[in-house]
Amino acid sequence: MIHPTAIIHPDAQLHPSVQVGPYAVIGEQVKIGAETTIGAHVVIEGPTEIGTQNHIFPGAAIGLEPQDLKYDGAKTWVKIGDGNRIREYVTINRATGEGEATVIGNGNLLMAYVHVAHNCAIADKVIISNAVSLAGHVQIDSRAVIGGVLGIHQFVHIGRGAMVGGMSRIDRDVPPYLLVEGNPSRVRSLNLVGLKRAGLSAAELGILKKAFRILYRSGLPLNQSLEQLDLLPDNEYLQHLRRFLQLSQASGRRGPIPGKRTNHKDAE
Repeated sequence: MIHPTAIIHPDAQLHPSVQVGPYAVIGEQVKIGAETTIGAHVVIEGPTEIGTQNHIFPGAAIGLEPQDLKYDGAKTWVKIGDGNRIREYVTINRATGEGEATVIGNGNLLMAYVHVAHNCAIADKVIISNAVSLAGHVQIDSRAVIGGVLGIHQFVHIGRGAMVGGMSRIDRDVPPYLLVEGNPSRVRSLNLVGLKRAGLSAAELGILKKAFRILYRSGLPLNQSLEQLDLLPDNEYLQHLRRFLQLSQASGRRGPIPGKRTNHKDAE
């Protein structure tokens, strides 16, 4: 299960079912769970914890020191859940401050050359396409889809079920359930394909369509638009969208990406 050319520190903790490919290097403070596959030339330093049934492809580098001039050698972590696919040459850095962690959840796909910087938090079932760079402290909620060849500014929050078009510049928060793209990036429509795949009913989709029109087609300032949302029938998706937008405007946040009027029916 472990190739003879792999270098594994004697204090690393690997479940007996872990497979390790040629020339992989696994450091002292690494813990890897059952049925995880480590490809050729992968480097994993610690402290790093990796769960079960992950597949880490050749050339990935996980758990190395953060690319942050503030880092002073503190003990920080990478924590990765279960069932993730981490493709070729992905880099995932440890956090910066003492006891902090860069966290990857469960069932995610990180395609080739993705960079996850210090203190990022990626939830579950997120897809990040090739050559995406996440700056420090980026948060990506479950079922978001990130298109390829783009950068995400530090401290940006990407909401649940959002979709980001390839080659966009993401320098502000991306609200949940919406499709964002461009440079500068703008909210274009609801992510209807993603919402339908998530199993929303016709009634739930109808409420989100009305909310989208109020927020991005009415011409009202955001605070007034949020007040108008109170007139709609309530459900958990509307509550989550409203709460995200309210928090995004809080002090210290970057604020949400704005919308843009178009002539076609984005939300139909």
